[in-house]
Order: sequence, then structure tokens, then C-alpha cells
Amino acid sequence: MQRAAALVRRGCCPRTPGPWGRSQSSAAAEASAVLKVRPERSRRERILTLESMNPQVKAVEYAVRGPIVLKAGEIELELQRGIKKPFTEVIRANIGDAQAMGQQPITFLRQVMALCTYPNLLDSPSFPEDAKKRARRILQACGGNSLGSYSASQGVNCIREDVAAYITRRDGGVPADPDNIYLTTGASDGISTILKILVSGGGKSRTGVMIPIPQYPLYSAVISELDAIQVNYYLDEDNCWALNVNELRRAVQEAKDHCDPKVLCIINPGNPTGQVQSRKCIEDVIHFAWEEKLFLLADEVYQDNVYSPDCRFHSFKKVLYEMGPEYSSNVELASFHSTSKGYMGECGYRGGYMEVINLHPEIKGQLVKLLSVRLCPPVSGQAAMDIVVNPPVPGEESFEQFHREKESVLGNLAKKAKLTEDLFNQVPGIHCNPLQGAMYAFPRIFIPSKAVEAAQAHKMAPDMFYCMKLLEETGICVVPGSGFGQREGTYHFRYLCLSAPRGWNQLGLGKLGLPRVEHRPAPELEMCAAPPALPTPVLSCCRTWLRPGCRDSGTRCVDPKMTLTALVSPSAASIYGIPSEVFLVGCFLLISLSFFNSTQ
Repeated sequence: MQRAAALVRRGCCPRTPGPWGRSQSSAAAEASAVLKVRPERSRRERILTLESMNPQVKAVEYAVRGPIVLKAGEIELELQRGIKKPFTEVIRANIGDAQAMGQQPITFLRQVMALCTYPNLLDSPSFPEDAKKRARRILQACGGNSLGSYSASQGVNCIREDVAAYITRRDGGVPADPDNIYLTTGASDGISTILKILVSGGGKSRTGVMIPIPQYPLYSAVISELDAIQVNYYLDEDNCWALNVNELRRAVQEAKDHCDPKVLCIINPGNPTGQVQSRKCIEDVIHFAWEEKLFLLADEVYQDNVYSPDCRFHSFKKVLYEMGPEYSSNVELASFHSTSKGYMGECGYRGGYMEVINLHPEIKGQLVKLLSVRLCPPVSGQAAMDIVVNPPVPGEESFEQFHREKESVLGNLAKKAKLTEDLFNQVPGIHCNPLQGAMYAFPRIFIPSKAVEAAQAHKMAPDMFYCMKLLEETGICVVPGSGFGQREGTYHFRYLCLSAPRGWNQLGLGKLGLPRVEHRPAPELEMCAAPPALPTPVLSCCRTWLRPGCRDSGTRCVDPKMTLTALVSPSAASIYGIPSEVFLVGCFLLISLSFFNSTQ
């Protein structure tokens, strides 16, 4: 068969002599004769098909990297091929990847990582001594003094000790045992692992896992993969996405008819909703878990991201201990943290940890066994986690720079969160709750009935339809609320606050341009009243948009003929002196109005 194929390949040019003096047409004829004698067998059926694959894997969905993100990738390829769009790049506001959105790494963290990765730098005078001290300690705990070696399955011992010391400091002296610390590949690995060991039973005794709605899609994905039962409890959107214990009671009672509710997952601060739970709420949740004999999972990866002056982060571990031994000795709790969020934004290192308390001693052995199957988490990620929990302290050489960089990052994130909230609330048809923490807005979109019908005609959820239009017309990639879960009849999308105010015009709002944009020469500006053509919501967020000559009179110097499309044109900022943040309002207003008006 191979000889026949070779003869066919040589037969592509009939008049060219072959290597033995024959024409290639005769070689092709010989090949054809061989094939007739030994006909090619028909291709056998594939072993792995959609019908034969693991049905639990097929059921997994992960909206953060779902269909709309795949569409964004297709658009990026089209832009690379030179296909013209109303924008020049896709802005991925779909995932909390801080450094991809321009956040600068913390210098001290990168210095220690550089020293750990290339120890010859330990002799360099360019690195501070406190960074070298930490790098030496980490390397001495690694096999062969190298990050390239395996670690213990539970993680490098000295790093687990540092994590325990960090938790004790954070929680005001509440003790943490290094033996209860498990280093993980990001927080996601820890959550998946603990759920694996929790899920059991069949039929009505199958494990039920309670998750908030809206939720981070990791939870529903792992529940599907494990063939567990998802038990939804709804956050109160009308009360800033608060968690109501009465809703937990409703959910658990209804679930008992078809499963065994065993696990309660909490995300604090909330993703995608951005709420920060009060201490009273946490106490109520812990009491409920104690009452219903539920294993608590506390996802606390955004614990450094609290922006509202009226809120503060309370760890479940601390509140649990302060509620007394009846709770602290009995309620099983796994809490999670990561290098990916906070002020660090080191997503790529995949560093994380989980602290698991009140675990049965025999189950502890089973957990370590399960962790050993994947050998160990990346040792570089473990090292990054160590720097997060063991940063420079006052008196050390790097402290001032570290503190300045940390506060700058968190301060900028707070400003972006507030700006995002305020500007979304200027757009008709969109309402955004106060953003107390985390990195996201989850605004509600009020979609007309005919728009819902149009989405259904395209076999899309209405919010997916809206987000797809936003992507196709502006290049902004956001995640529809249907990927996170939402109450029936409501629609949302998740927007990454890291994107603002990195020039909203860079989000397809100014620099990238929009369809239907009018490019007009600069008009003669004069003092005038607010023009009817400029929507009131835009004007109300432009209170500081005043030219010098107008400040005293309090009037706005704008062109009476200015249109909404001109507001979001690439030249608007230079022509009208509009702050780049105003482009957000123009963009979402333009998309919202064109979307809603065309479907009413």
C-alpha cells in the first residue's frame, strides 16, 4: 500500500520521466493496479465520539471561556487577516486577568521569583537583601535547592508554615496549623479537590452542593463533572446581592426531596456580584451550616479587594472561632485564597492554598492520597504564594516600595469600581448595584419583549444576544449573565472593572470607533444651554466637562448640533475635550438604544 501511494505521488506530472526512465503516467498506472489488487480498507469507527464520551464532561459549561469568548477569538483572527471591523482590537473584559489588562506586577514579588528561578542572581547587588533572604529560605526547602524539583504533595513545608502565620495575623491571633494547609494550583484546584472527596451516594442520597446564584461557573462545572446535584440559592439583587438565610432554608428544604444537601459554597467578596458580606451575615450562615450539618466552602480569593468604606472583609475562619467552641470544634470548613487576584494579579503562576479545619483524621489521609495523584502543585506557584503571605514588613529594605505599589493598585481598583458603577447607572436600560469589592460589575439589562423574541429566533439567551452585538460592534468581550445564573426573566452581563478607566475609549469606545459614527470637523464652540440631541444621562455624568470660559457661569460649552454618534467618535475627545471616561456612556447608550429600538 505504501508503494502504491508513493507511485501515485510520483504520477502527478505524466510527461516527466521517472527515476528509472519510465514516464510517471506508467508509474501511476502501476499504482492503480496495486490499489485494485489491495483495496484500501474503510476507516473504522472512532472509539471516542460525542455519544460515547463521558456524559458528565459533556455537561460541563464554563461561560468565562465559553461561546462568546470563542467568537472573540474568531474576530481576532479576522483582524489579523486584515478584515475591516469598526475597531482594531478585541478587549477581553470577560476574565479577571489583571496583568493582561495592564496592571503592573509588584516589584518585590518578581524580585524574589527571579532569584528563586535563577539563583546565580543571589550574588547580584541589584537585588535587596530582604528579597534574597526569602529566596534562600524557599530554595533551601526545595529538593536540590531548585524550583524545578517536585515538592511534597501537600506543598513545601516552610511555605505552609508561612501561610499559617499569615492566617493567624490576618485573623487577629486565631491560630492556624500548617498541617491544615494544602498548597494548590490556584484556588480552583483546591475547590475541585475538596468537592471530589465530598460527593457520594446515588439517587435521593446523591450529594447536593448549594451554590449562590449568580455564581462563579467553576462551581457548576465541577458539580456537573462529578455528577453531583446543584442546589441553587439566590442572592438578593434588590438588597445589593445580600445573602439571606431564609433563602438558604428554602433551598435546602426543597433539595431534600431529591438529594442529600451536604455542602454550602460561599463566595466572599462576591464573584460576579461584587458584594461583601457583613459579620452578622457570616454568623448567620455558620449557624445555618451547623444546624443543617453542612460542610462549608469559603471562596475568599478577593479578600484584599474591598472598596466600600462601609465594608470590611471578615474571614469565615475568624468568625467561626469567635462564635465559640460549639461551632469552632464542629463546623467543617475549607477556605481558599490565590495569587491571581487581590493586588497581586499573578494569574499565570497558578499559586493558591486551602485551609481545611475540623476534618476527620481518616479523611485527612484520604485527602492527602488524592492530592498525591497529581504529585504536587507547581513549585513556582507555591513560591509566589509564599511572597503574598510573607511580604516585606516595616523596617525591611523593600517595605516602602512594596507598600506604595500595593496601595496604588488597590486605590486604582477602588476608583475603577466606583467609576464603573456610576457610569453604568447613567445608561438607560442598565442598572448596576454598588460595587463593594472583587473586580467585576454585574449590571442588569432591561431587555424589551421583542428583543427577547429576536434572541430566541437566533437560538440565543437574550443577554447572550446583547453581549454578542456588543462584541461585534465594539470589540468588547463581556460574559452574559446566563453563564453565571440569574433569576428567571432577568438579564445581566459581567464586566471586568480592571478595564476602566484605562481610557474607556480603548474599549471600543473612542480609539476603536463604532459603526454609524459621524466624523465632523471641529465646530465653533460657544456658551449655550444643553442641546436636546445630547441625552440627559450623558450630560449628568459630564458635570466636570466644562471649558474654561464656562466654569463661572455653570453652563456647558457644547455644540447644539452634537449627536450621540459624534460623542463616541474617535475624534470626539480632541474636538470637544471630553474625558475618555465619557466614551463608556456613549458606547453602551448607543448599543443599548440601537439594540432596544430595533427590537421594539
